[in-house]
Amino acid sequence: GQVKVYRALFTFDPRTVSFNLLFSNWWKGTCRGRTGLIPSNYVAEQAESIDNPMHEAAKRGNLSWLRECLDNKVGINGLDKAGNTSLYWASGLSLFCPIMAHKIKKILLGQPNCELNQQNKLGDTALHAAAWKGYSDIVEMLLNKNARTDVVNNEKKTALDMATNAQCASLLKRKLGGVILRTHSNAEEYLDDEDSD
Repeated sequence: GQVKVYRALFTFDPRTVSFNLLFSNWWKGTCRGRTGLIPSNYVAEQAESIDNPMHEAAKRGNLSWLRECLDNKVGINGLDKAGNTSLYWASGLSLFCPIMAHKIKKILLGQPNCELNQQNKLGDTALHAAAWKGYSDIVEMLLNKNARTDVVNNEKKTALDMATNAQCASLLKRKLGGVILRTHSNAEEYLDDEDSD
């Protein structure tokens, strides 16, 4: 889960360019789906290493970088220092760019080996994060992919316990079949008024 990042020395949107060294004097560059050869003196020689490029692509909402990572077989379930997967980080993007976050999550969830229930060092899964942040669309996506609702974090809380709005809590309750495996949800006060299930 590590890549080297090179800097283009000419006018380009740096988030859309990728390089692969072909020969000592030429690079293969890809930008917005078009590929061509670039002389080596157009590329900065000092490379920067980035750990967990899939995580970075998810955090930044960089769809083309995410696809490039997948094309180059970067591990989708790799963990960062906090034990988070790229799917977990993609959940945090929704606040800033909901459309891009939705696209990234859809791509990640479409991968056959995407681990939905990986717990980070706090014991949270992507479902915990989505429920806590109140992203009902992501909660629904994860539930449709059969994310487990019974996973408890280090504080002994399920995703339902972490739910901060009635819509997330309702989706989680429906998946549980109405069986409540908790004593109190952050959304409980809303459920009394709004949830008639």
